[in-house]
Amino acid sequence: MDVTEYAACDSVRLAELIRQGEVSEEEVQEAARQAIDKVNPRLNAVADGPWQRPLEYAADGPFRGVPFVIKDLVCHAAGVPTRAGTRLTGQRGVVFDYDTHLMSRFRAAGLATLAVTTTPELGFNANTEALVYGSTRNPWDTDLSAGGSSGGTGALVAAGAVSVGHANDGGGSIRIPASFNGLVGLKPSRGRTPIGPDYAEALSGLAIEFVLVRSVRDCAALLDAVAGPMPGDKFVIEPPQRPYAAEVGADPGRLRVAVQVESWSGSPVDTQVAAAVQHVGEQLESLGHSVENAAPAFDWDQFITANVPVWCEFLAESVAALTMMSGHTPSRDLMEATTYACTEHGNRVTALEMAAAGATFNRVSRLLGDFFTQHDLLVTPTVNLPAQPLGFLDANDTALDAEGWTRKIFHYCSFTPLFNVTGTPTLSLPLGWTDAGLPIGVQLAARMGDEATLFRIAAQLEQALPWARHVPAVHASK
Repeated sequence: MDVTEYAACDSVRLAELIRQGEVSEEEVQEAARQAIDKVNPRLNAVADGPWQRPLEYAADGPFRGVPFVIKDLVCHAAGVPTRAGTRLTGQRGVVFDYDTHLMSRFRAAGLATLAVTTTPELGFNANTEALVYGSTRNPWDTDLSAGGSSGGTGALVAAGAVSVGHANDGGGSIRIPASFNGLVGLKPSRGRTPIGPDYAEALSGLAIEFVLVRSVRDCAALLDAVAGPMPGDKFVIEPPQRPYAAEVGADPGRLRVAVQVESWSGSPVDTQVAAAVQHVGEQLESLGHSVENAAPAFDWDQFITANVPVWCEFLAESVAALTMMSGHTPSRDLMEATTYACTEHGNRVTALEMAAAGATFNRVSRLLGDFFTQHDLLVTPTVNLPAQPLGFLDANDTALDAEGWTRKIFHYCSFTPLFNVTGTPTLSLPLGWTDAGLPIGVQLAARMGDEATLFRIAAQLEQALPWARHVPAVHASK
């Protein structure tokens, strides 16, 4: 298998070719290594690897032998160093002697892990330019950001180096790179994928882990492979009525669709982004769905005020754990300015502040739940803007305190964090394009536990507004 043929395949196709004996696992993995080596010098998306031998994987998994990468944050594999995007973990990083539950699921699915991808420091940025690695670049235009915090994975998947890679999302970190890189990015329902054993609920329940891919069928089949609770999980939600892969191509019925293009924060939305969302609304109406302009209303200032202690407490908790493992003391010499400021703030957060944040989150969740009794789908921009120049969110900005940094991130990325708070499933699809040829992500949100509706409507839109023919400037096939 040559690199060009490899880069054109999604994960379902690669697994099929291996299963049918048309190519060997080794051939596919060698093509992946060549593809990574080809694009990474221009993208800087790899934190470690590619390795000559993949991590162990199950020989009977549905994605047996398909190349895979893991983000350098939260999900970890036994014996593989984790740096979490910070100098605090030292030159080698910290090493766990066990897999996280999701990593075990990835192995059981047959995914062949070949590398670790970059992340911003401790994941609290919508940009991937940690000082420990340097800037990760967007394959559509290397002067632009790949987004964050799963920007390393996003860049490699978009560039055809791998067809699937691990990502996680606490405020938009799957969906933002999906939007900037032209990918399919699902944030599943809270509890749909396992977060243990390190956490009962990461980021007070805001964070969830999954993957970035290029096709809707990959997204559905991979969720089938890794979804479901583990013993001791805090959240156990209702399983799907049938495999998610069966929803791709299934009739969604006539959905009640709400379209929202104005930002809840009041921050500006790029005119091309707004036009792309409106075009998707028109497309859905032409497909027979009932479409109206509507959205839940909530107090943005209260919402962001509540996010500050939650994010900062989690950063402080994470830094304390890494300090214990690495032996390094947190300092401005070892941490970027905003993450250090947020960590210091997190050390001062009180139980009452966390309780107040939880009360705000509860009100917002109830409000969105009521909204979804009247609507089946909410369509918004994924991000206010297309991919921005490198440095547009500088985590080493000494002028920003914890609240200033939190507000700055969500000023630009104002459509994603609501659904982390509510735990509801949300999907970004590359359904629009700027005049310069950059992808625009459109976000689809559904009620709690209803990934099935998202896959049905996403498959319709993939047919109506296909994106596979769009290929970035930096790509393994070129």
